[in-house]
Amino acid sequence: MAAEKKTEQVQTVENRLRSLYQLQTILSEIDRIKTIRGELPLEVKDLEDQIEGLKVRIDNYTAEIEGLQKSTAEERAKINNCNALIARYNEQIDNVRNNREYDLLHKEVEFQTLEIELAEKHINEHARAIDARRADIEATRERLADLEHILKEKQAELDEIVSETRQQEEDLRQQAKDLEPKVGDDRLLTAFKRIRKNARNGLGIVYVQRNACGGCFNRIPPQKQMEIRMHKKVIVCEYCGRIMIDPALAGVEEAPAPSAE
Repeated sequence: MAAEKKTEQVQTVENRLRSLYQLQTILSEIDRIKTIRGELPLEVKDLEDQIEGLKVRIDNYTAEIEGLQKSTAEERAKINNCNALIARYNEQIDNVRNNREYDLLHKEVEFQTLEIELAEKHINEHARAIDARRADIEATRERLADLEHILKEKQAELDEIVSETRQQEEDLRQQAKDLEPKVGDDRLLTAFKRIRKNARNGLGIVYVQRNACGGCFNRIPPQKQMEIRMHKKVIVCEYCGRIMIDPALAGVEEAPAPSAE
Protein backbone atom coordinates (compact mmCIF):
# COMPACT_ATOMS: atom_id res chain seq x y z
CA MET A 1 0.00 0.00 0.00
CA ALA A 2 2.81 2.38 0.90
CA ALA A 3 4.58 1.48 -2.35
CA GLU A 4 1.43 2.33 -4.34
CA LYS A 5 1.12 5.69 -2.55
CA LYS A 6 4.81 6.40 -3.22
CA THR A 7 4.42 5.60 -6.93
CA GLU A 8 1.35 7.83 -7.13
CA GLN A 9 3.30 10.70 -5.56
CA VAL A 10 6.22 10.23 -7.96
CA GLN A 11 3.86 10.14 -10.93
CA THR A 12 2.11 13.29 -9.71
CA VAL A 13 5.37 15.24 -9.48
CA GLU A 14 6.49 13.89 -12.87
CA ASN A 15 3.21 14.88 -14.48
CA ARG A 16 3.35 18.33 -12.94
CA LEU A 17 6.89 18.93 -14.10
CA ARG A 18 6.17 17.50 -17.53
CA SER A 19 3.08 19.72 -17.92
CA LEU A 20 5.05 22.71 -16.67
CA TYR A 21 7.79 22.10 -19.25
CA GLN A 22 5.18 21.76 -22.00
CA LEU A 23 3.68 25.06 -20.85
CA GLN A 24 7.15 26.62 -20.97
CA THR A 25 7.56 25.39 -24.56
CA ILE A 26 4.27 26.98 -25.62
CA LEU A 27 5.03 30.27 -23.88
CA SER A 28 8.49 30.36 -25.47
CA GLU A 29 6.87 29.99 -28.88
CA ILE A 30 4.59 32.93 -28.09
CA ASP A 31 7.69 34.91 -27.09
CA ARG A 32 9.27 33.98 -30.42
CA ILE A 33 6.25 35.37 -32.27
CA LYS A 34 6.51 38.61 -30.28
CA THR A 35 10.19 38.79 -31.20
CA ILE A 36 9.27 38.56 -34.88
CA ARG A 37 7.25 41.72 -34.42
CA GLY A 38 10.34 43.28 -32.91
CA GLU A 39 10.08 46.90 -31.84
CA LEU A 40 7.26 47.70 -34.26
CA PRO A 41 4.49 47.93 -31.62
CA LEU A 42 6.61 50.33 -29.57
CA GLU A 43 7.54 52.34 -32.66
CA VAL A 44 3.88 52.60 -33.67
CA LYS A 45 2.89 53.71 -30.15
CA ASP A 46 5.71 56.28 -30.07
CA LEU A 47 4.65 57.68 -33.45
CA GLU A 48 1.03 57.89 -32.32
CA ASP A 49 2.10 59.81 -29.19
CA GLN A 50 4.25 62.19 -31.25
CA ILE A 51 1.40 62.81 -33.69
CA GLU A 52 -1.02 63.49 -30.86
CA GLY A 53 1.49 65.92 -29.34
CA LEU A 54 1.88 67.80 -32.64
CA LYS A 55 -1.88 68.09 -33.02
CA VAL A 56 -2.13 69.56 -29.52
CA ARG A 57 0.70 71.97 -30.40
CA ILE A 58 -1.16 73.13 -33.52
CA ASP A 59 -4.31 73.63 -31.46
CA ASN A 60 -2.34 75.72 -28.95
CA TYR A 61 -0.79 77.81 -31.72
CA THR A 62 -4.23 78.34 -33.26
CA ALA A 63 -5.68 79.40 -29.91
CA GLU A 64 -2.75 81.80 -29.43
CA ILE A 65 -3.39 83.36 -32.85
CA GLU A 66 -7.06 83.78 -32.02
CA GLY A 67 -6.09 85.47 -28.75
CA LEU A 68 -3.69 87.82 -30.58
CA GLN A 69 -6.34 88.64 -33.18
CA LYS A 70 -8.82 89.44 -30.41
CA SER A 71 -6.25 91.68 -28.72
CA THR A 72 -5.56 93.37 -32.09
CA ALA A 73 -9.27 94.08 -32.54
CA GLU A 74 -9.38 95.58 -29.03
CA GLU A 75 -6.39 97.79 -29.83
CA ARG A 76 -8.06 98.99 -33.06
CA ALA A 77 -11.23 99.77 -31.16
CA LYS A 78 -9.10 101.68 -28.66
CA ILE A 79 -7.53 103.68 -31.51
CA ASN A 80 -10.98 104.54 -32.88
CA ASN A 81 -12.09 105.67 -29.44
CA CYS A 82 -8.95 107.79 -29.01
CA ASN A 83 -9.47 109.41 -32.42
CA ALA A 84 -13.05 110.23 -31.48
CA LEU A 85 -11.89 111.83 -28.23
CA ILE A 86 -9.18 113.80 -30.03
CA ALA A 87 -11.74 115.13 -32.52
CA ARG A 88 -14.04 116.17 -29.64
CA TYR A 89 -11.19 117.81 -27.71
CA ASN A 90 -10.09 119.73 -30.84
CA GLU A 91 -13.63 121.07 -31.22
CA GLN A 92 -13.60 122.16 -27.59
CA ILE A 93 -10.20 123.83 -28.03
CA ASP A 94 -11.71 126.15 -30.64
CA ASN A 95 -14.22 127.38 -28.05
CA VAL A 96 -12.04 127.71 -24.94
CA ARG A 97 -12.43 130.78 -22.78
CA ASN A 98 -9.09 130.78 -21.01
CA ASN A 99 -5.57 129.39 -21.11
CA ARG A 100 -6.27 126.89 -18.32
CA GLU A 101 -8.98 125.14 -20.35
CA TYR A 102 -6.75 125.23 -23.43
CA ASP A 103 -3.85 123.56 -21.59
CA LEU A 104 -6.09 120.85 -20.12
CA LEU A 105 -7.62 120.00 -23.50
CA HIS A 106 -4.25 120.11 -25.21
CA LYS A 107 -2.85 117.61 -22.62
CA GLU A 108 -5.81 115.30 -23.22
CA VAL A 109 -5.09 115.38 -26.98
CA GLU A 110 -1.42 114.54 -26.29
CA PHE A 111 -2.41 111.70 -23.96
CA GLN A 112 -4.82 110.18 -26.48
CA THR A 113 -2.15 110.52 -29.20
CA LEU A 114 0.28 108.55 -27.01
CA GLU A 115 -2.41 105.94 -26.41
CA ILE A 116 -2.82 105.59 -30.19
CA GLU A 117 0.93 105.17 -30.66
CA LEU A 118 1.04 102.52 -27.93
CA ALA A 119 -1.92 100.67 -29.45
CA GLU A 120 -0.30 100.75 -32.88
CA LYS A 121 2.91 99.35 -31.32
CA HIS A 122 0.88 96.51 -29.78
CA ILE A 123 -0.83 95.83 -33.10
CA ASN A 124 2.53 95.57 -34.87
CA GLU A 125 3.83 93.22 -32.15
CA HIS A 126 0.70 91.08 -32.46
CA ALA A 127 1.11 90.96 -36.24
CA ARG A 128 4.69 89.72 -35.94
CA ALA A 129 3.67 87.16 -33.33
CA ILE A 130 0.81 85.96 -35.54
CA ASP A 131 3.17 85.57 -38.51
CA ALA A 132 5.60 83.62 -36.33
CA ARG A 133 2.85 81.33 -35.03
CA ARG A 134 1.52 80.75 -38.55
CA ALA A 135 5.04 79.75 -39.61
CA ASP A 136 5.20 77.42 -36.59
CA ILE A 137 1.86 75.88 -37.59
CA GLU A 138 3.06 75.34 -41.14
CA ALA A 139 6.29 73.70 -39.98
CA THR A 140 4.40 71.57 -37.46
CA ARG A 141 1.91 70.46 -40.12
CA GLU A 142 4.78 69.41 -42.39
CA ARG A 143 6.31 67.41 -39.54
CA LEU A 144 2.88 65.96 -38.76
CA ALA A 145 2.39 64.88 -42.37
CA ASP A 146 5.79 63.17 -42.38
CA LEU A 147 5.06 61.29 -39.16
CA GLU A 148 1.59 60.26 -40.34
CA HIS A 149 3.16 58.85 -43.51
CA ILE A 150 5.75 56.94 -41.47
CA LEU A 151 3.03 55.71 -39.09
CA LYS A 152 0.95 54.46 -41.99
CA GLU A 153 3.88 52.42 -43.29
CA LYS A 154 4.79 51.07 -39.84
CA GLN A 155 1.19 50.23 -39.05
CA ALA A 156 0.78 48.39 -42.36
CA GLU A 157 3.98 46.45 -41.66
CA LEU A 158 2.80 45.59 -38.15
CA ASP A 159 -0.68 44.60 -39.35
CA GLU A 160 0.85 42.28 -41.92
CA ILE A 161 3.02 40.55 -39.32
CA VAL A 162 0.16 40.35 -36.83
CA SER A 163 -2.22 38.93 -39.44
CA GLU A 164 0.33 36.23 -40.28
CA THR A 165 0.81 35.20 -36.65
CA ARG A 166 -2.51 36.11 -35.00
CA GLN A 167 -4.20 32.76 -35.38
CA GLN A 168 -1.05 30.89 -34.37
CA GLU A 169 -0.66 33.05 -31.26
CA GLU A 170 -4.34 32.66 -30.32
CA ASP A 171 -4.06 28.86 -30.68
CA LEU A 172 -0.93 28.80 -28.53
CA ARG A 173 -2.53 30.99 -25.85
CA GLN A 174 -5.51 28.66 -25.74
CA GLN A 175 -3.19 25.64 -25.46
CA ALA A 176 -1.36 27.34 -22.59
CA LYS A 177 -4.67 28.14 -20.88
CA ASP A 178 -5.84 24.53 -21.23
CA LEU A 179 -2.51 23.21 -19.96
CA GLU A 180 -2.30 25.30 -16.78
CA PRO A 181 -4.83 23.20 -14.79
CA LYS A 182 -2.81 20.07 -15.62
CA VAL A 183 0.10 21.44 -13.61
CA GLY A 184 -2.12 20.68 -10.61
CA ASP A 185 -0.35 23.01 -8.19
CA ASP A 186 -1.32 26.68 -8.04
CA ARG A 187 1.70 27.63 -5.94
CA LEU A 188 4.05 25.91 -8.35
CA LEU A 189 2.38 27.59 -11.31
CA THR A 190 2.55 31.01 -9.63
CA ALA A 191 6.22 30.50 -8.77
CA PHE A 192 6.94 29.43 -12.35
CA LYS A 193 5.30 32.56 -13.76
CA ARG A 194 7.22 34.76 -11.33
CA ILE A 195 10.54 33.12 -12.20
CA ARG A 196 9.77 33.35 -15.90
CA LYS A 197 8.91 37.04 -15.62
CA ASN A 198 12.20 37.83 -13.89
CA ALA A 199 14.33 35.70 -16.25
CA ARG A 200 15.93 37.58 -19.13
CA ASN A 201 15.27 34.74 -21.57
CA GLY A 202 11.80 34.04 -20.21
CA LEU A 203 12.67 30.52 -19.05
CA GLY A 204 11.17 29.49 -15.73
CA ILE A 205 11.95 25.77 -16.05
CA VAL A 206 15.06 24.26 -17.64
CA TYR A 207 16.56 20.81 -18.05
CA VAL A 208 19.99 19.84 -16.80
CA GLN A 209 22.75 20.06 -19.39
CA ARG A 210 26.02 18.21 -18.69
CA ASN A 211 25.42 18.28 -14.95
CA ALA A 212 24.77 22.02 -14.94
CA CYS A 213 21.68 24.21 -14.73
CA GLY A 214 20.30 24.87 -18.23
CA GLY A 215 19.56 28.47 -17.24
CA CYS A 216 22.65 29.85 -15.55
CA PHE A 217 25.01 26.92 -16.35
CA ASN A 218 26.26 26.64 -12.79
CA ARG A 219 27.32 23.12 -11.85
CA ILE A 220 24.81 21.02 -9.88
CA PRO A 221 26.06 18.87 -6.96
CA PRO A 222 25.80 15.08 -7.56
CA GLN A 223 23.23 14.61 -4.77
CA LYS A 224 20.93 17.20 -6.27
CA GLN A 225 21.41 15.70 -9.75
CA MET A 226 20.15 12.40 -8.39
CA GLU A 227 17.14 14.09 -6.78
CA ILE A 228 16.30 15.76 -10.10
CA ARG A 229 16.39 12.42 -11.91
CA MET A 230 14.09 10.81 -9.32
CA HIS A 231 11.27 13.34 -9.94
CA LYS A 232 10.12 13.08 -6.31
CA LYS A 233 10.05 16.81 -5.66
CA VAL A 234 10.48 20.15 -7.36
CA ILE A 235 14.13 21.22 -7.41
CA VAL A 236 15.19 24.82 -8.05
CA CYS A 237 18.64 26.11 -8.93
CA GLU A 238 20.28 27.70 -5.92
CA TYR A 239 21.91 30.30 -8.17
CA CYS A 240 19.22 31.49 -10.61
CA GLY A 241 16.08 30.11 -8.95
CA ARG A 242 14.83 28.31 -12.07
CA ILE A 243 13.00 25.00 -11.73
CA MET A 244 15.21 22.13 -12.98
CA ILE A 245 14.26 18.82 -14.57
CA ASP A 246 16.27 16.06 -16.19
CA PRO A 247 16.52 15.89 -20.01
CA ALA A 248 14.50 12.65 -20.18
CA LEU A 249 11.47 14.35 -18.60
CA ALA A 250 11.82 17.19 -21.11
CA GLY A 251 11.95 14.68 -23.96
CA VAL A 252 15.50 15.69 -24.80
CA GLU A 253 18.35 13.30 -25.43
CA GLU A 254 21.30 14.55 -23.43
CA ALA A 255 24.48 15.00 -25.43
CA PRO A 256 27.40 12.93 -24.17
CA ALA A 257 30.08 14.81 -22.30
CA PRO A 258 33.25 15.41 -24.29
CA SER A 259 35.88 12.77 -23.61
CA ALA A 260 39.09 13.83 -21.96
CA GLU A 261 42.12 13.12 -24.03
